[in-house]
Amino acid sequence: MSPINRKNSKTVYVGDVPIGGDHPIVVQSMTNTDTADIDETVDQIDHLHQCGSELVRITVNNDAAAKAVPYIKEKLINRGVTVPIIGDFHYNGHVLLPKYPEMASSLSKFRINPGNTGTKTRDKNFCTIVEQAIKHDKPVRIGVNWGSLDQQLLAQYMDENNARKEPKSSKEVMLDTMVESARRSSALAEDVGLPSDKIIVSCKMSGVQDLIAVYRRISAILDYPLHLGLTEAGMGMKGTVASAAALSILLQEGIGDTIRVSLTPMPGADRAEEVRICQQILQSLGIRSFIPQVTACPGCGRTKSTYFQELADEIQNYIVEMMPIWRDIYPGVEEMDVAVMGCVVNGPGESRHANIGISLPGTFEEPKAPVYVDGEHYTTLKGEGIGAEFRKILEDYIVRNYGS
Repeated sequence: MSPINRKNSKTVYVGDVPIGGDHPIVVQSMTNTDTADIDETVDQIDHLHQCGSELVRITVNNDAAAKAVPYIKEKLINRGVTVPIIGDFHYNGHVLLPKYPEMASSLSKFRINPGNTGTKTRDKNFCTIVEQAIKHDKPVRIGVNWGSLDQQLLAQYMDENNARKEPKSSKEVMLDTMVESARRSSALAEDVGLPSDKIIVSCKMSGVQDLIAVYRRISAILDYPLHLGLTEAGMGMKGTVASAAALSILLQEGIGDTIRVSLTPMPGADRAEEVRICQQILQSLGIRSFIPQVTACPGCGRTKSTYFQELADEIQNYIVEMMPIWRDIYPGVEEMDVAVMGCVVNGPGESRHANIGISLPGTFEEPKAPVYVDGEHYTTLKGEGIGAEFRKILEDYIVRNYGS
């Protein structure tokens, strides 16, 4: 059970996945393939879903992409992949959705960025997309983004601010505009006839403090489910740490119903890394469990040998490899804790706190490795086969405690 009290929001179904209310926080991701390349897109959606993405978004930016969507959906169904697919619409969604009804019906949700639906015809184009959502009985995400904010609304707020005796900072005006764009757009969608339980809202920024500020504001005035995530989070460590910092604060405050880490991958890197980071954020906060956690010490002058690092890595990789199998036959295994420690300082204590733990000998320590199971000393391993023996103990524990 999550230790965090979520803020109340409506429940919106995206396909068969509920978002909001008291339902689990949903992990989602987005493909980076050319949607018109049907096979490549299908492969990536399948991979993202296997790695834990519960919703997958695809770009629908032109006729070729729109024509491909029904075939992508059909191929996924033939593979037994039923993950809901979200269509990402910007400048021409009001044209593509009416033009390709099979595409519209194949998607489980439409993403609209109100700042990118036109200039003089912005509201008309926005309403056309909403009308298509009503026609096809689809929810929408109204995705406000600071990089493509409604410039007319921003100019209006800037002019009003300049007329104040004590003007706000430009950053404050931008936050005000973000919130008002989300509020105004969701109200317009309802005025067109879209039910309130078909609306999800996001207000994405690329700065951690900005994101926290805007979601605190929006959560106080709207009760739609909220999609969290930094936009353009960045690459590697920067993108990972910034996303974890921003999302963790908001999630701890009970804000957010579905999350994405918009990580820039290295060329050719695994797109599913953003899914794993989302899962780890939720699991680290105690909100959801996805995979057994391996605790390992950082090493110090007592652990000149790299054996404990190698064993920790071996066990972690083994767990990742086996989870697709374990998930189906050993329900609850994702909540298990494993400790692989490097010496006698914290090793025995940490091992006792885990379901299964091993304390390996540090430099100059007696060459033995006590193993603890559920807080009790279970056995002591010695010799060259410690890794294989410990893995066997782990396997036996899983069968004994999580098998039917």
